[in-house]
Amino acid sequence: MKLFGRVALIALVPLALVVAAVSLYPASDLVVELKHGWVAATSRVQAPAIDTADRVAVSPRVENPLGVNTFLEQEPDPAVRRRSLELIRAAGIHWVRQEFRWEEIEPRAPGVYVDPKFGTSTWEKYDHIVALANELGLELILRLDTSPEWARSPASPDGHAPPLDLGQWERFVRAVAERYRGRVRHYQVWNEPNLDIEWGRQAVDPAAYTRLLEAAHRAIKGVDASAVVLSAALAPTRDERPEALNELIFLQRLYDAGASAFFDVLATNAYGLRSGPDDRRLDYDDVNFSRPMRVREVMVRNGDAHKPIWASEMGWNAAPPDLPGPNDYGSVSLRLQARYTVRAFERAHAEWPWMGVMAVWYFKRPDLREQQQAWYYFRMMEPDFTPLPLYHVLQRYAREQGYLAGER
Repeated sequence: MKLFGRVALIALVPLALVVAAVSLYPASDLVVELKHGWVAATSRVQAPAIDTADRVAVSPRVENPLGVNTFLEQEPDPAVRRRSLELIRAAGIHWVRQEFRWEEIEPRAPGVYVDPKFGTSTWEKYDHIVALANELGLELILRLDTSPEWARSPASPDGHAPPLDLGQWERFVRAVAERYRGRVRHYQVWNEPNLDIEWGRQAVDPAAYTRLLEAAHRAIKGVDASAVVLSAALAPTRDERPEALNELIFLQRLYDAGASAFFDVLATNAYGLRSGPDDRRLDYDDVNFSRPMRVREVMVRNGDAHKPIWASEMGWNAAPPDLPGPNDYGSVSLRLQARYTVRAFERAHAEWPWMGVMAVWYFKRPDLREQQQAWYYFRMMEPDFTPLPLYHVLQRYAREQGYLAGER
């Protein structure tokens, strides 16, 4: 395309957005849409070509990519857990990413599965979550992480620290896999180890995470060779510090340490943050919804083009403008949050054949205690099950795609 043609294209697309948006959105949304529309139009023309090996078939593949993150382990009422999963299923969502916390399951000592406060089995609520998901035809992604106090360094401030003895970690992971063999197929090993807040406030360590991943992979595959192991989701970040390491650098160091042999699916996060879903800028120092393309580039360079990427977390924040305190996530209206999320699924389906499950962050919190924190406003429903626009719009998209149960 000649330069004049490109300039004309850039000029015409925002004009079309103005015409369409004036009647569809309130003034505040219109301003945001125009800004993001301009970025989308210009970045489409200027984005560099990178090798994402789009013609290489990936495995495993999924038919329904709709996923969501849940906090069901924090819901003491079994009826609330059931209603949550029933509403997730009713929205056409098939995948549920749910944390299974080692520090809760074995809080006192190896092999002791007793709640120190109530004297009940620590497996009970997790068994209930698995049983409900199976009953409703939902697919669980078990996120295995945290270390009990007895298994981590005494200097560690919390359970996010990795265990001192990988043999104990491997034993625990094997116990989980044996307990849920035939009922759970997908396991994710840890979360965001490229951030020190998810690594016990220690300097991040790709080689150490690789060893932890290897132990979990050995335990899971030793129980169920058909199980699917996901690497930990890497947090998108521009930082290059011991406290937070750019996920592209961290990933390359994982490959250097031999991690490729220990996962079937590479996990990352795909947040929109301060721009829309069609922002195609691929700057290394920018985090946007296109960031998984750079992650894919690293995979291809290291011979992993045959594996898919799954986005463990994705979405847009809808914090109110008068929220006290900082908001590091950007913010859009509830209407745009819903619209952008669906558009993100559309774009991934059309442009990223290597992308599989994308799990919205998140379904609901158990109560309102975190309302003053910006991250609360990624939710799909309020704690009392009041649905937000995101729920209804995603449900409509699922129906259009034939993802609703009984409608395929």
